Amino acid sequence: MTGKLYGVGVGPGDPELVTVKAARLIGEADVVVFHSARHGRSVARRIAAPYLRDGQVEEQLVYPVTTEDSDDYQGEIDAFYEECAQRLAAHLDAGRTVVVLAAGDPFFYGSYMHLHKRLAHRYEAEVVPGVTSVSAGAAVIGRPLVERDEVLTVLPGTLSADALVEHLAGGDPVAIMKLGRTFPQVREALARAGRLDGAWYVERATTGAQRTAPLSEVDAEGVPYFSLALLPSEPARRSADEGRVVVVGLGPAGPEWLTPQARRALAEADDLVGYVTYLDRVPANPRQRRHASDNKVEAERAAFALDLAKRGRRVAVVSSGDPGVFAMASAVLEVATEDQFADVPVTVLPGLTAAHAVASRVGAPLGHDYCVVSLSDRLKPWDVIEGRLEAAARADLVLAIYNPASRSRTWQVDKARDVLLRHRSADTPVVVGRDVGGPEESVRVVRLADLDASTVDMRCLLLVGSSQTRVSSRGTVFTPRRYPG
Repeated sequence: MTGKLYGVGVGPGDPELVTVKAARLIGEADVVVFHSARHGRSVARRIAAPYLRDGQVEEQLVYPVTTEDSDDYQGEIDAFYEECAQRLAAHLDAGRTVVVLAAGDPFFYGSYMHLHKRLAHRYEAEVVPGVTSVSAGAAVIGRPLVERDEVLTVLPGTLSADALVEHLAGGDPVAIMKLGRTFPQVREALARAGRLDGAWYVERATTGAQRTAPLSEVDAEGVPYFSLALLPSEPARRSADEGRVVVVGLGPAGPEWLTPQARRALAEADDLVGYVTYLDRVPANPRQRRHASDNKVEAERAAFALDLAKRGRRVAVVSSGDPGVFAMASAVLEVATEDQFADVPVTVLPGLTAAHAVASRVGAPLGHDYCVVSLSDRLKPWDVIEGRLEAAARADLVLAIYNPASRSRTWQVDKARDVLLRHRSADTPVVVGRDVGGPEESVRVVRLADLDASTVDMRCLLLVGSSQTRVSSRGTVFTPRRYPG
């Protein structure tokens, strides 16, 4: 008759956090198994030591490699687990009860799971859960992990900084495991996500060597593997009278162009309000309410957001690019002047503008004086637009032209080109940037005389050079900072 295999969680470090069942099984086992690095010390065995008895067989499974000293880590570690499984199978075949110790919980980033996969289909096996380091970490800092309808995300620090930033963007509670050598990139990701200030560092929770601190104050030197980063629940710190509106610039595209300040504001919001296309760029957060609308109801959208804030909600109104450039900031601030919203705080957070994003792709066409004009005549008459184009052209300013065309506005680009040609050379460089930062990005440079309205749509932005704007032999476009005397 074969023996039985147990994967036993012994908790985060304090032997008194070992469950009653785990303690009993450890004491009854014929064979006690534990993992260690090549230095021979085992966290799991140290925790379980009070429950061991004389005469038990102890099997020490020593990891042969680490990710730092192997060119084929996965291959070598798979071979190691195969050899370990054979060692345990010999005990099970002899009818012995085998307990594999696991720090924390066996199935929570635990090494036991690799033995379970290789043996549980051949022998009777049982897993005994243990207190995880995440639960212990929340306990020692005295902060709830999750509450209400929040979602807890557990991440390995071995992910890339970009992947960590993406997961952190939601704003819900997060635990990041496996720090050690990954600590610098974890800290970088928290800073980029705008969440560093709320992060806690917990080292060797519930042991005599326990250490906790705000993560921003921790020196990367000496951070051990058995540590974690926690971003615990936040709603308990909020009060009902904290209603406010934050107008957030998302940048022209992609999370890498979102500022940490804006990311933090999005994470803290109870409600997100915005044009549906821009709102879709914000990762879903089940804790938040999302209120999408059409792009032609700016005043109504602003009033809706302010009314939510008036009732105690934290509201983020999202805009593409910078909210103060042909976007929602002015709409919200205008409606906020109404008496009914006099007590609602409104903050505007800047974002990277489309003009600057397009300019960066070709060089520095905005290197000298420039002006910004929208060709949309939905909110102002065309004769005003034409007068401003004429004035800017006469003043020899570089122009950043927003909203050049749409499905219902198809003639304005040609008309603007003709106005500018009265004062600019036909060879003046024009940068046409489309969906810059997005999956369909395209940037091209054409002569002003060759600007073709049929190739321009609402997702484009035009940069029209001044008389001094140059195109180098490399194709770089720049406007010198010195102007001829």
